[in-house]
Amino acid sequence: MAARPVERGPRMIYKSVAIVGAGFSGSLLAINILRHAGPQATLIERRPVFGRGTAYSAPHPSHLLNVRAGNMSALSDRPQHFAEWCTARGLGGGGDFAQRKVYGEYLGELLERSSARAGERLHLVNDSVTGADVTDDTVTLHFDGRPSATFDAVVVAVGNLPPHAPPGLDPDALPSDLYAHDPWDPKVVEGLTPVDTVLLIGTGLTMVDVALSLDAAGFGGRIVAMSRRGLLPRPHVPPGPPGDRNEKPTTRASALLREIRARSRAIGWRAAVDELRPFTQGLWLGASVEERTRFMRHLRPWWDVHRHRLAPAVAARIAAMREAGALEIVAGKPAAFVNRDTHVDVTWRPRHADTPSVITARRIVNCTGPQGDLARSTEPLLRGLIAAGHARADANRLGLDVDSQSRLIGADGEAHPRLFGLGPMTRGAFWEIVAVPDIRTQVWTVARRLAQAHWVGGEGL
Repeated sequence: MAARPVERGPRMIYKSVAIVGAGFSGSLLAINILRHAGPQATLIERRPVFGRGTAYSAPHPSHLLNVRAGNMSALSDRPQHFAEWCTARGLGGGGDFAQRKVYGEYLGELLERSSARAGERLHLVNDSVTGADVTDDTVTLHFDGRPSATFDAVVVAVGNLPPHAPPGLDPDALPSDLYAHDPWDPKVVEGLTPVDTVLLIGTGLTMVDVALSLDAAGFGGRIVAMSRRGLLPRPHVPPGPPGDRNEKPTTRASALLREIRARSRAIGWRAAVDELRPFTQGLWLGASVEERTRFMRHLRPWWDVHRHRLAPAVAARIAAMREAGALEIVAGKPAAFVNRDTHVDVTWRPRHADTPSVITARRIVNCTGPQGDLARSTEPLLRGLIAAGHARADANRLGLDVDSQSRLIGADGEAHPRLFGLGPMTRGAFWEIVAVPDIRTQVWTVARRLAQAHWVGGEGL
């Protein structure tokens, strides 16, 4: 392999950048590159709609953002931009939880306006990327339906990858009418009767969305949601006094847990978790692989349900469904799935129980959340970059390994200056990189680098 080019000051000039993926991360990067008068940008998306992605394409009004509008601006330098956008349209203010489809409209409008002003500086390409040839000087992308194109840099912004099948379930052995691999497929709510049982594997935010969709579609049967611990995301409450932490917490998982518990007793658990926000990425970056692994094994489920919360209206609806017996949350692990043509017999072992039970499900929906293990990914671009040694999985197999500048790290341990990763796929490096406030900061930083704006004011010195 040829030696990697060494980045020496402003000599690494990018005249053309390809962004693969036009969800939140990719679209916002294109917008910020244009705002920084950066290189020509090509935004590539296989789906027909740009600027939304899976998260903000939710069509039903019951699907709300999990963060108040006041914290959802797409623009780092205009923190109230989304709240002002909503207010101007009579859609609420900064303290409200907007509909996710409204946020998708907001992102789409930002991209459309940027594209209209950009002229030839922004190209929107509706196609699939099938592979890449990477050299020290260029990156050539290959497409499914058009000629290859060469760029100075490529940014991988493919968002969350589809979930893995639950252990013991063979997707090829179950027809799509019995097993829904994609929880966002509209057919998930179709063809059901009031005597049916729908089994949702997973009890996190994805499960909440599917349960709400079933409820909105008028499903009158039984919904069972199963996860190992049976944990549900906690609800937001009206904001109280913020925490006053000004010192970086310890990176040892056990000591940090004790510290947060003590803070929770003093100021409430929400404030105790929220006051970690300025330190979370630094804590993760400073933790050893062993500490990260220990956190993932023992604390991640608890962190997720306390950190990523439900809008109050959503939490109230889920509580009402549980009270009415329409939704049941169980803790346990599925062990076997037997196709009975019109239903599936699911053998599962309840938590802390020795005797297995059986659920007869008319439909199973995979709500386990996005995958992170790249070895199991079918994404052609990712598989090709890894096979060629230009990218690798992070140590905890959460996604792509990147350095502090979001550049992809190859098999040789070096960061390539022409390959970048954005958004949830970089969770292994930054951890707190799945919510809008964190992604917009990462996008802003990468856009400034690609536009050479990071040299302004001595940032690059």
